[in-house]
Amino acid sequence: MPSSAGPSIDTITEGGRVTQVGEGQEADEAAPVMTFGAPAVGEILAERYELAEHINDDSAGRQVWRGVDVVLRRPVAVVLRYPGGDSAKEMLQAAVAASRVIHPSLVGVYDAIDEEDRAYVVREWVDGQSLRELVAEGVLDPARATSVAHAVAGAVAAVHATGMVHGNVHPGTVMVGDDSRVVLSDARSDGADTPETDIRAIGGILYYALTGHWPHAEASPGNGGTRRTRSTLPDAVRDANGAIAAPRQVRAGIPTYLDDLTMDLLDPQLAVPSSDVLAAELGRLDTAAEEQYLENTGPLRFTATEPESTEPAPAGGRKIAVGVAALLVIAVVGLLLGIRALSGGGTDDQAGPGPSASSSSQNGSAGPPAESKPVKLDIKANQVRVVDPDGTGSERDHAERAVDGDTEQGWETESYRGSGSFGNTKQGMGILIDLKEPRVVTSVQVQLSASGASAALYTGDIDPPATKDGDKQLVPAYLTHPVGEPFENYSGTKMVFSAPSSETKYRYLLFWITNLPKNDTGRYKIGVQEITVEAR
Repeated sequence: MPSSAGPSIDTITEGGRVTQVGEGQEADEAAPVMTFGAPAVGEILAERYELAEHINDDSAGRQVWRGVDVVLRRPVAVVLRYPGGDSAKEMLQAAVAASRVIHPSLVGVYDAIDEEDRAYVVREWVDGQSLRELVAEGVLDPARATSVAHAVAGAVAAVHATGMVHGNVHPGTVMVGDDSRVVLSDARSDGADTPETDIRAIGGILYYALTGHWPHAEASPGNGGTRRTRSTLPDAVRDANGAIAAPRQVRAGIPTYLDDLTMDLLDPQLAVPSSDVLAAELGRLDTAAEEQYLENTGPLRFTATEPESTEPAPAGGRKIAVGVAALLVIAVVGLLLGIRALSGGGTDDQAGPGPSASSSSQNGSAGPPAESKPVKLDIKANQVRVVDPDGTGSERDHAERAVDGDTEQGWETESYRGSGSFGNTKQGMGILIDLKEPRVVTSVQVQLSASGASAALYTGDIDPPATKDGDKQLVPAYLTHPVGEPFENYSGTKMVFSAPSSETKYRYLLFWITNLPKNDTGRYKIGVQEITVEAR
């Protein structure tokens, strides 16, 4: 007698364009399929599921069929494994576990049955193609990549909410339907998987959708990106030191914020947010993409100690908030004018002009002040200069390249021999940033040309002349006021300094380099490609 084990979240195919299934941690070749008593077209399983077409065999050696539920008259995908019994235990257990998770971005699962000589899972049929196939036709535009990542993050958040881990987020398991619905399939977690694994992989999905490259090591932390089988997807673009190139360095037209978000998710030096927080943030961007907010909103800082909320913001929340605030202003103004009229105090010679909507807004009664939200500062060339108290002055030029928005070029040191401490000729050097007015700085990101540098961020309240003597006066005054934690021989190329959670305001920031990495020529040198400051 067939035994029902409940639904699964295991494998999927799509009509029209059929996708290799079960390829999340991707196989180069499918395993041999045991086909003793193999089914034939037209056979009906469990007196309900008619097999219509053998699609392919997946990487786990399972047969994938397109079928029809003859009771409900709907198409289904049927995944068969030979034999059943103990050898199919993992597949059936995954089915039972996945049946507890219902989400529009997870493939629907209908049944799981063990007949001893074979076992099979019946699940939703999706017409479309995998993200892997879609990107093979061309990388996605930023808005669509955001939408795909939003759907995947929502699905992962639903899985995590049950205490489980998906463990197989990959371009081969992200399906994009012909109706534009995005679904995640083929969960098969093992002991090496954690919620962080899933979240890093969502960063990998963004990177792949934007560039066509899969960051193997970063998207699968702890296993070198090679768990289960070796992937054939092209690796991320990397520099000579193996550091991953940002999406904006691979192709043009990617908003800075989306680029930062992707790189933050893949940066092992940064703690990842929870999946529900990430889903909410991607939902905000997905909703805002039509209104072109991507370039204007500050990035989600994963280094923050406490997010303001882990609840996803409703679509259109900003518009609703603005509308409510405006209505409140109008109501207050109307009430005050009504009271004045009833009290006889409404004539011009008895009272001054009443409050207006614009004045109420300016005074903050309509809501929190606009500056309460961190924004990326537009730093001009005349706001930066090189600080080099022990140098000859030959490295003072081109500081503006560190804030020009172009990571392809930046300010760089000269090449030094002997040691990373500038050839033992100086204590350090750096770039001073003048914000023009005191600001509450929330984060400073510094993109470097290579890994292995040591640097820190400091602040002060003086800006003496840009001379050797002036720099000798400036540096001691700053080095006793650090902002965030220093980086020593940093293995990455993006340093992120997070200011303490206080309302302390800074006008001047000094990015101070104390050790240089060795390059391919055997000399020591670093470039500061881009400095980004966010503040209120």
